[in-house]
Amino acid sequence: MIAKIMKGSGFKGVINYILDPKKGTELIDSSGVRTDDISHIIQSFIDQTNLNPRVSKVVGHISLSFSTQDSPKLSNEFMTQAAREYMEKMGIKDTQYIVGRHFDKEHPHVHIAFNRIDNNGKTISDRNDRFRSEKICKELTAKYSLYFACGKENVKEHRLKEPDKTKYEIYQALKAEIARCRDWKNLLVRLKKQDIDVRFKYKGNSLEVQGIIFEKNGYHFNGSKVDRAFSYSKIDFALQQNNKEHEQQTQGMINLISNVASVTSEITNNLIEGGLDLFQTHGTVLAEVYNTLDKKKKKKKRKIHL
Repeated sequence: MIAKIMKGSGFKGVINYILDPKKGTELIDSSGVRTDDISHIIQSFIDQTNLNPRVSKVVGHISLSFSTQDSPKLSNEFMTQAAREYMEKMGIKDTQYIVGRHFDKEHPHVHIAFNRIDNNGKTISDRNDRFRSEKICKELTAKYSLYFACGKENVKEHRLKEPDKTKYEIYQALKAEIARCRDWKNLLVRLKKQDIDVRFKYKGNSLEVQGIIFEKNGYHFNGSKVDRAFSYSKIDFALQQNNKEHEQQTQGMINLISNVASVTSEITNNLIEGGLDLFQTHGTVLAEVYNTLDKKKKKKKRKIHL
């Protein structure tokens, strides 16, 4: 199960797309809208946006895609349940929505359109929505024992044409190198060796990085266009995690060495103390034996008379 998140300012376009008869669409779920006519659905969404006219991006649009291998279990009822659970976990609740199932592609998928202005006039947050969405998709995939599609792993590279060929080369390089690096400096050096240049996009005139661009063979791509996992924020997070894991492993090794040294020292001390005790015990026994023999010799000497 994979989700793609989009936002917009007008409901007409997205509703017409989702309910396009050419896609063999089935409206499998809805809430808070009149469904007797497409125009009434659109107007229902528009009317609710008036509760909070300050928000410009009022349209929430999410596509949920599934593997063809799961087709036997993907009934409309199942996909409705999956869409509802996904929205609940994403905090998309107490608002209007529709769920349309498309049949225009090989893989099963549904489209969700929801109003980012909820029933109380509050804005549904989109903070870190892509991070949260990725985690939720994995949870639901595991919960329902769905097949996790490999995505770009099944690409037939020899069939790719430019600029997709270069984009895929960048994808493969990033996938391999990010896993090996703990900071940006090391990553940039490794990418440069593969003829991949990197440029950062900054917010206004500040030093705050808000995006990343990869360049190769005269083509350039935003990180998220190469793959959603390769936006600046996601790469930065991955590098921080790699560094944290390395520090934990290093500290664990230091603790292990320290513990081994401590135990070795304790064993050595015990052996030394035990040796001294043994020596002292044997010394005492030998002294007593010597004294006893010495007394016997003196007694024998007394019995001799000239």
